[in-house]
Amino acid sequence: MGGIDPKLLELLVCPVTKTTLDYDAVNQELISRAARLAYPIRDGIPIMLPEEARRIEG
Repeated sequence: MGGIDPKLLELLVCPVTKTTLDYDAVNQELISRAARLAYPIRDGIPIMLPEEARRIEG
């Protein structure tokens, strides 16, 4: 995982659902499947604010 520390990923949860997140290396996002949100990673820092997240359609 080039963009985010694997240990950090183990600790992070979705702030909305408190569920685990999946790392999307291509789009540099953390995906909450339960909330259907994609949190951006900017300069290696996850932006864990629901208002900054992108809605996942489908």
